[in-house]
Amino acid sequence: MFRKAKFSSLFVFGALLIMASSCQKETSRTTGWNYNDPQMGGFEVAESKEQITGPGLIAIEGGTFMMGATQEDVLYEWNNLPRQVTVSSFYMDQTEVSNLDYLEYIYWLNRVYGQDFPLVVQRALPDTLVWRNRLSYNEPLVEVYFRHPAYHDYPVVGVTWLQANEYANWRTDRVNEMLLIKAGVLEFDPDQKNENNFNSEAYLAGQYEGLVKDGKEDLDPSGTGVRNVRFEDGLLLPKYRLPTEAEWEYAALGLVGNTMQERIVERRVYPWNSDGLRTDDSKFYGSFVANFKRGRGDYMGVAGSLNDGADLPAPVGSYWPNDYGLYNMGGNVSEWVLDVYRPLSFEDVADYNPFRGNIFMNKKRDADGFLAEKDSLGRMVYVEVSPEEAANRKNYRRGYNVNYGDGDFMSSIQDDWSTPPEDQKEMTDQMYEYGVTSLVSDKARVYKGGSWADGPYYLSPGTRRFLNEDESASSIGFRCAMNKVGSSLVNR
Repeated sequence: MFRKAKFSSLFVFGALLIMASSCQKETSRTTGWNYNDPQMGGFEVAESKEQITGPGLIAIEGGTFMMGATQEDVLYEWNNLPRQVTVSSFYMDQTEVSNLDYLEYIYWLNRVYGQDFPLVVQRALPDTLVWRNRLSYNEPLVEVYFRHPAYHDYPVVGVTWLQANEYANWRTDRVNEMLLIKAGVLEFDPDQKNENNFNSEAYLAGQYEGLVKDGKEDLDPSGTGVRNVRFEDGLLLPKYRLPTEAEWEYAALGLVGNTMQERIVERRVYPWNSDGLRTDDSKFYGSFVANFKRGRGDYMGVAGSLNDGADLPAPVGSYWPNDYGLYNMGGNVSEWVLDVYRPLSFEDVADYNPFRGNIFMNKKRDADGFLAEKDSLGRMVYVEVSPEEAANRKNYRRGYNVNYGDGDFMSSIQDDWSTPPEDQKEMTDQMYEYGVTSLVSDKARVYKGGSWADGPYYLSPGTRRFLNEDESASSIGFRCAMNKVGSSLVNR
């Protein structure tokens, strides 16, 4: 009896110690004040945790690689000479954005904006007329490719670079809205209209007035007791966006499958190991690994023995994924990336996360310093960083850096150096003479990868082409990416 009673008392004492330690507040290493304690100011520190993977995305572990051409430059463009760069870890869509994905977007726009702002819906619609050819009978595709259920899983085309970015912004808000609904913070609001729709930035700024079910406990002793979720809470995801050219090229090569103790044992020409275009999989030996144009007039092969099996785009999950698990990084449709095109970007851009196209922005504020009201579509208003704001900075001197070092005022030969600063960002045409000697402008955007309409040369991730951001084609689609926060390591 004595031993039993002694053991019981020890067990209770141990349990009390555990409970006491679990209730103890974490203390600041620098001030000694408790975190998450309303009796000590209420400074909140969220539990450290890894970012969740957003819908449709695959984690891409970053690293250094040789960016640039991997084969002979048969067109003598010399616009992507090899150089070593580092890309940080990020996320990328496993497949191209499909017609079904984009139809969901159009449906939402029509439901929310269609009655009062029909132009918002019209401007988002793909240009189905890209299928027309003056000497080809493609008219049925104009009507059926985007909307018929048979093409739901096919990549959306006829989308401009600008439209692709708007889709990514919309997707960010829908994913974050669902995260808040699942967390019990919001209720689903079927009556969202016009400016009263869920927008991630407007919610974080306290300007969303939808069906807020509950908030988080506000530990600020002078607060209201309940507050909105903050980005610092770690619940919301970063923005969906287009990948940069470096990210796309890095992910397409998939060299993670060819690396051993920091040595790349085989440099790839294509997103797969073979220099050819057929698989060595014994079950499918000799089958093509991508959707491309084999030669003049040969888009899919001979009936009864088709080569890639697709005359036009194929469904987004077709063929074999690369070593990151990404589908159709060579062939099917070319894909928009974030970058502005310059033929000599490889000489100019940084060797860490290289990118050309930065326009630094601030959220608009009123005269008292408060954030300006969201616009009529429910979005926060941004303004470009002014030269006055950037005057004392060392890392940039103005917001507009699209043509920095290649087309801007300082890199052009000028007769008149008295040009006002506000006009200097428009100087690109003086170097490139758009429409006269060049098609390069600040609106020229890079697209990567080959398509169903291209020969094998363009299947190499190192090739690059460009098109104006407000134009589209039947051979260009896109996929989204997202920044990875926290650790660069990816569990595979």
